[in-house]
Amino acid sequence: MNNIAEYVDQTAKLIDLPIDPEYREGVISNLEKIAVLAQLITEFPLTYEIEIAPVFDPSFPPK
Repeated sequence: MNNIAEYVDQTAKLIDLPIDPEYREGVISNLEKIAVLAQLITEFPLTYEIEIAPVFDPSFPPK
């Protein structure tokens, strides 16, 4: 994503979501941070030997 500010403006317009000018820079800043985190996740190398968990149980501690 090259221009996050433009993306925020166009997406808000597309989904009819008004963003107050006082919050716009914060929205852009947060989306920039999210993009950095997403890049870390999508670039993480995975091997074909990794198996998908059959069941996801978010409870902690395990039952």
